[in-house]
Amino acid sequence: MKKIEAVIRHYKLEDVKNGLTEIGIQGMTVTEVRGFGRQRGHKEVYRGAEYTVDFLPKVKLELVVSDDDVQKAVEKITEVARTGNIGDGKIFVTSLTEVIRIRTGESGPEAL
Repeated sequence: MKKIEAVIRHYKLEDVKNGLTEIGIQGMTVTEVRGFGRQRGHKEVYRGAEYTVDFLPKVKLELVVSDDDVQKAVEKITEVARTGNIGDGKIFVTSLTEVIRIRTGESGPEAL
């Protein structure tokens, strides 16, 4: 089992969710986050004063998939979330040693 964390643009969330549903991936956690990478924020003017916006709003998706589904999930997220511009985001894939469904006590792949 693998955990996929993807940090993407806000307006791509619905497209990514629909794309993952199309390929049979269900269940995800979505968190609104702020951060920066190469994009480094931007400058804005408010009431005549210029200030720098360092941390840009993004959305972080977290999903857990079987080892067999990792590649197609990553490819779908990449395909749908890509605009070709700096700031499209990142995808992180990590291994999970255990998953437990609280309601039933099932563990491992059955808990997905």
